[in-house]
Amino acid sequence: MNTEKELEGRVAFVTGAGSGIGKAAALLLAKEGAKVVAVSRTDDEINQTVREIQEAGGEAVAITADIAKDEDMRLAYAQTERQYGRLDIVFANAGINGVWAPLEEIELEEWQKTIDINLTGTFLTVKHALPLLKKGEKGSIIITASVNGTRIFTNTGSTAYSTTKAAQVAFTQMMALELAKHKIRVNVVCPGAIKTEIEESADRRNIDQIKEPAEFPEGTVPLTDGEPGKSEQVADLVLFLASDRASHITGTPVWIDGGESLLVG
Repeated sequence: MNTEKELEGRVAFVTGAGSGIGKAAALLLAKEGAKVVAVSRTDDEINQTVREIQEAGGEAVAITADIAKDEDMRLAYAQTERQYGRLDIVFANAGINGVWAPLEEIELEEWQKTIDINLTGTFLTVKHALPLLKKGEKGSIIITASVNGTRIFTNTGSTAYSTTKAAQVAFTQMMALELAKHKIRVNVVCPGAIKTEIEESADRRNIDQIKEPAEFPEGTVPLTDGEPGKSEQVADLVLFLASDRASHITGTPVWIDGGESLLVG
């Protein structure tokens, strides 16, 4: 029986690894043999993720960093190089919902915060990974976007969030071509409704006054009769895209939403 782990010997850098999709991916990548650099702004959460990986027999290191800060990301990758001397996989997952509200009610600082974390954070995560990724023979970058701004435009009030998610898809496709000569693949996952803590942190204000009425008596996720997906299901997709099984896939958005975006897009 073949017991070789799929990512044995590889190093994976995962942002937003303290909870939700990022944590599920960090645990799964480690289970498949990757040494995981788990990154989050929250010490307690990220240390818990690393403990769980280690207790399961995996290897991981916790780095507390803000993906929207240039120096934080420089230092995070410098620590990765010191710790492991290589980098094979980057999962640029960290992000926020930010404020959802009518456009005239969104303050500039609220708009800017969403842009800074979701879009500038993705830019910095990928930019500072490249010197180390390029030292290897191949690499895989996976970015977390969303169905919002890519297939769904009916979540009124989510203008800032959706704008960043659409931009992440364009960023992915630009990077896929730019990095192809270095054998670095770049893909983007677009989850729909997934049971994670990000929903609890959303700040929604006065959305009802701008929402277009629509009724979905069976729920908005056709595959599950309205039940949201799980972080572990997205993690399975991330593992596939990180692995050699996806060796000819790059520049590709993959929607993982149980058909939700086909119904309400």
